Amino acid sequence: MKDHTGNTASAVFAGGCFWCTESDFEKVYGVIEAISGYTGGDSHNPTYKEVSGGGTGHIEAVKVIYDPTMISYEKLLKEFWQHVDPTDSGGQFVDRGAQYRSAIFYANDSEKRLAEASKQHLAASGRFNKPIVTDILPLDEFYPAEDYHQDYYKKNPIRYNWYRSGSGRDQFLEKTWTDLETGMEKNGPSPDHRIYTRPGDDELKMRLTPLQYKVTRQDGTEPAFNNEYWNNHAAGIYVDIVTGEPLFSAKDKFDSGTGWPSFTRPMEPENIVEKTDRSLCINSAALRFIPAKNLEKEGFGRYRKLLE
Repeated sequence: MKDHTGNTASAVFAGGCFWCTESDFEKVYGVIEAISGYTGGDSHNPTYKEVSGGGTGHIEAVKVIYDPTMISYEKLLKEFWQHVDPTDSGGQFVDRGAQYRSAIFYANDSEKRLAEASKQHLAASGRFNKPIVTDILPLDEFYPAEDYHQDYYKKNPIRYNWYRSGSGRDQFLEKTWTDLETGMEKNGPSPDHRIYTRPGDDELKMRLTPLQYKVTRQDGTEPAFNNEYWNNHAAGIYVDIVTGEPLFSAKDKFDSGTGWPSFTRPMEPENIVEKTDRSLCINSAALRFIPAKNLEKEGFGRYRKLLE
């Protein structure tokens, strides 16, 4: 991903074959690069032959380099869960052995807390009828895999697609997450799971008004008390004008006296990247309002209960 702000962070996940995990993460908005490698073992600079043989204690993993202003760690966790079988302690899909098991490696207390909360949420969702056994482990030395493993899905698409289609991975994921478009867990409403992407600047310049573009892409600010939603009291939700991500419910809107739309909380915390002032005041030009009567038509019917 070339178009990012220059801010970077990293996170390490194990999801079985690192060819597949790398490919899945590199398709996610906000991810700059995913690096295949090994971690969690005892030996230094292990080789693929050593790790795949199961003798080093390492796990095939990927280091995800991402822009935290574009995607949060919480959302990376959501992406991770949607690409593994978290109930399998003996490997992942066709690849068997502890070296292929799923795991989340935390680099600090914050990542540990978020990973554990995410795992608990998944377990409570009722999506799986077996225990969630994915390990949450402290991050040790990460060793990049050999060059021929990096971007394998790009370098060897025929062999990669043949392997992946025969591994059972996509068949399992499609069956398990088939309801994502409805946004429903097996036991009721769930957070929005669709993957939202930001169009390129050329498209945004055509689609947005000059003020919307200035606010969303150039850190501009619109006039207080003279913008579209500062005094809007209609029932509905507010979504990101650029990506379409659901951000705020009108029920959580309040008069902060600032002259801009203000909210007590986001609908989906992982969709919000807070700046240092921790403010939930936002420019109207960064938002699109969807009236309650249009929620189903626009694919956000799952949020109707938040307006009751």
